[in-house]
Amino acid sequence: METFVESFGESAKTALGFFWKSGWAFILGYFVSGMIQAFVPKKELTKYMGDADFKSISLSTFFGAASSSCSFAALAAARSLVKKGAHFVAAVAFMFASTNLVIELGILILIFLGWQFLAAELIGGLVLITISSLLIKWTYPESWLQAAREKVEQEDDGLTEDFDWKERIKSKEGWQLVGHKFVNDWKMAWEDILIGFTVAGFVAVLVPESFWTTLFLADAQHLPGWLVTLENAIVAPFVAAFTFIGSMGNIPLATVLNQNGVLFAGIMGFIYSDLMVPPLVHINAKYYGWRVALYIAGVMFVSIVLTALILNGIFSFLDIIPESRRVVSEITQFKIDYTFWMNLVFVWIAGTLIWLHKKYMQTHEMKMMDMESGGKIKNIAVAIFIIINVLGLSAFVYTQLF
Repeated sequence: METFVESFGESAKTALGFFWKSGWAFILGYFVSGMIQAFVPKKELTKYMGDADFKSISLSTFFGAASSSCSFAALAAARSLVKKGAHFVAAVAFMFASTNLVIELGILILIFLGWQFLAAELIGGLVLITISSLLIKWTYPESWLQAAREKVEQEDDGLTEDFDWKERIKSKEGWQLVGHKFVNDWKMAWEDILIGFTVAGFVAVLVPESFWTTLFLADAQHLPGWLVTLENAIVAPFVAAFTFIGSMGNIPLATVLNQNGVLFAGIMGFIYSDLMVPPLVHINAKYYGWRVALYIAGVMFVSIVLTALILNGIFSFLDIIPESRRVVSEITQFKIDYTFWMNLVFVWIAGTLIWLHKKYMQTHEMKMMDMESGGKIKNIAVAIFIIINVLGLSAFVYTQLF
């Protein structure tokens, strides 16, 4: 019993340590995201996304990279783009960009996995968009996607808003809008962050290394290397789907996989698979119907596996595959270092942004964006994870005092 309490407490402490290490990065990322959303006009962009050509895909990629990293927000925004006339190729490019090329995700990867993985994420994100675009163009089920477009004709979220960005960036109301966007992003993402970081903390402490080495064939010396790499790339998306974790929440767990010997291709495949978790596939089904939702998921799966293998091949050829296996227990230490001071500074920045949000809401009669979430099951899961963290931290304090 005593051993269980110690492990339970250490798991919760590790989960909190993950968030401690990345807290300032989240605030910085969502601050920058809020500024981009507030000051970058969208009307001129959406007019040029109606074809499956290079211009549409490039604009969708830029638009996605300039948006929030929340997976649920990515799906809702992509739906609105389709409603406004964007091609499905452009919509999928937007979804991949908004969950793989945003600044907050890049900072998190840099902190937890290192610059090599950040470089791979950025290069691979573009490869992923290219492959998925080609796959959709080659396999385009026109009748399915036309029916899906008709299904979302009545939906709207105001993405056509137009304004003079030079005037807005100089106004008090413009910066209040930044605070509003910042708070809105947090309201959409905090559940994924809570679940993802908690799962990563408990997996890091409670799941033995032998489980990961068996699942990802890390010790299968009798098998050819190419076969193990292929297995890692194929299995990783299913592991990601099983965790039910969104884009920001899966980076700590990717760090756990990295520590336990999962190959580069497997880690990248895992990171790219955040849009394939069951709650997100279900939401796409609500938007477009099950045929199109499963078609999009299939395109994503094939694109992710191919991208992971291509990245592995390029990095192997250049002999720059990341070898760093950062120890989770070292990453999650609480000490007076740059993380401590950065967290202090960005907590103050967050407080300022929350104050600006409140000012904005006082002068605007509007509701927060009605964004899709994981539904009742996810709400129950969030409540359970909060209880687990509270009990776990209590157990950790108990083991330290007694």
